[in-house]
Amino acid sequence: MKKLLSTAIIAATALVGAEASATNYTLWIHGRNGGSTQRGNYADFSYWGPSGTAAGINKKAVNWNGTQKISVENFRVRDALDCFCTGANWCYIAAHSAGNLQIGYAMSLYGGTTRNNKNAVPNSSGVCGDAGGTQVGWNIKWVDVASGAGGGSELANYGDWATSEPLTSDLVTSTSRAMYNHNTTRSIWFYMFAGAKGTAYSGVLPGQDDEAVSYHSTGGVSATGGFCNPGDLFCDGTLGTGTAATSNGKAKWSYHTVELRDDGEAYNHYANGNWAGIVGPVRTDMVNYAK
Repeated sequence: MKKLLSTAIIAATALVGAEASATNYTLWIHGRNGGSTQRGNYADFSYWGPSGTAAGINKKAVNWNGTQKISVENFRVRDALDCFCTGANWCYIAAHSAGNLQIGYAMSLYGGTTRNNKNAVPNSSGVCGDAGGTQVGWNIKWVDVASGAGGGSELANYGDWATSEPLTSDLVTSTSRAMYNHNTTRSIWFYMFAGAKGTAYSGVLPGQDDEAVSYHSTGGVSATGGFCNPGDLFCDGTLGTGTAATSNGKAKWSYHTVELRDDGEAYNHYANGNWAGIVGPVRTDMVNYAK
C-alpha cells in the first residue's frame, strides 16, 4: 500500500511541469532526550546513530529540546516542515516516541494554516528563506512512527520519569490524548511500528510494551488499555494490524495503521545512538521507500 501510494504521488508531482524542480527529503523527529541535540542543525543525528547511515533520501534531523513541552518546542518542527516540505518539495517523516506528539500536534493544529514557501536553505537557527508564494499545510507523503507516544505513557502517569522535565507532564496519557485531535492528520497516513521487548521494571505499563510505551499508544489506538500480541493472556485485547480495531473493539485513530506489531518481542524502545531497537525497522522502511 505504501509503495503504491508513494509512486502515485511521485507520478502526480511529475505532471505538474518543469517550472519548479522538486526535491524529496526525509525528516527524522526525535523523542524525549536530555536536550543534547543541536537545535537548528539538520545534520546532527546524534540521537539516532552514525550520520553516514542510510536513512531515506536527503535525510534531515529535526532537533528540539526533548525535555520541554510539546507546545513550547513545536515551532522547531514547523520550521523544518516549512523549510523542506513546501513549494515543489515533498517530505517523508520518521518520528520516534514523543516525536509522534510533535508531528501529530503540528499536523492537527497547523496543517490547515497558510505557510510561506521556503527555499530549503536553512540558517544557523534552522529557518529557511522565503521562495515566493504560499500554500496551505505541507507536502508530506506519509509518516513512519517508531514506538509512538501519541497516546502517552503510564511511566509518566506514575512518576517513573524525572518529574522536573516539563515534557513528562505532556506524556501523561490523559494529557497526550487531549493535546490535539489525533484523528486530524490532513489525510496523511501514520504507519505505526510497535515494539514489545519489555522488561520486568516496565510492569506499570499495560499489555505489551517496549520498556517505555505500551501498545495502546504505539499502535495508535484511540483508547488506553492492555493490548497484546495474539495468544497472550491477561490482556484487554489483541492489537490489530493495519487499520483493524483491537480484538475487543477499540478503534485506531483515523489514518493510523499498524505496519509492524512486534509478535516476536524483538524490539525495545531505544535507538541507543546506533539506529537500534524499534528505530531499526523504521530506518529500513525509509531506505526502501523514501526515495
